[in-house]
Amino acid sequence: MATTSGYQGNTPVNTPAPATPSKQTVAPAKMVDTQSVLRRLQSELMALMMSGESGISAFPEDDNIFLWKGTITGSKDTVFEGTEYKLSLAFPNDYPFKPPKVKFETSCFHPNVDVYGNICLDILKVYNRPFFASSLLYNLRFHLDRVLRDGRVNFTLNWFFLGAMVIRL
Repeated sequence: MATTSGYQGNTPVNTPAPATPSKQTVAPAKMVDTQSVLRRLQSELMALMMSGESGISAFPEDDNIFLWKGTITGSKDTVFEGTEYKLSLAFPNDYPFKPPKVKFETSCFHPNVDVYGNICLDILKVYNRPFFASSLLYNLRFHLDRVLRDGRVNFTLNWFFLGAMVIRL
């Protein structure tokens, strides 16, 4: 809000009101050392490879630890059983404080995946705590088998899946 502080000739001169200090403190931005992110991604990759978990895998693309190619396999007794899906994961420089960009490279017929492979999943959008890349892959596989009622990007497919789930019951 501007206040009048005087006149210059016959014209009032407005000057901005002094800024009042905010009572809320602003949290400092989380600064992450690129080397620590590199070590963390290497550690997560090793843990994922050593886990022996069937149905998920990921490896760096070429020599870039920040770009991974992942694979998830549809769970048993679901419409996705036996189907292998390729994913791309791009980790930001401030990982794990920001989520990786994840996209289906293989066509995926699911209400939470658009025709370009973009995924509508809250853990990829609302990222309030760091977790491991392997957890992300487990979550993607888990949610692949389920239709999320909120945040779906393909409403027509949602009706198809809900109908198929009712028929299976």
